Amino acid sequence: MPGPVLVPATFHVRRARDLIDRHFAEPLDLDAMAAAAGFSRYHFTRLFTAAYGESPARYLTGRRLERAKDLLRSANLTVTEVCHVVGFASLGSFSARFTEVVGVSPSEYRRRHAGQGLHVPGCFVMAWSKPHGSARSEKAAPAPRP
Repeated sequence: MPGPVLVPATFHVRRARDLIDRHFAEPLDLDAMAAAAGFSRYHFTRLFTAAYGESPARYLTGRRLERAKDLLRSANLTVTEVCHVVGFASLGSFSARFTEVVGVSPSEYRRRHAGQGLHVPGCFVMAWSKPHGSARSEKAAPAPRP
């Protein structure tokens, strides 16, 4: 009889990265990400950084900022609305982080890139950006019965 199947740690870390990619606009903390991978938060952080070259928090922020750049180019939302749609709780922290990473403020970025890409009405973005199931509820939900 064959022994247990060993799954590489990178497979588990990938599950956490997939969670971040799906739920980046929701409040995600290190404990939720580590739980998705099945590791302690400290071990998870080391494995994630080794696998992807950046910490889970930096990856999450990068994902949020990429979406923010897209919305600033194409949606008629205010900077504050974009901030909240992509998962930042504070306009100040969003603006500071955006400026640090992108090199210009969100407002300046919008001015420079306005009209590039498809224009999306803000009401559509707001309706489609609402979470339909949180990362925590996915974890807690029982598996469907056959």
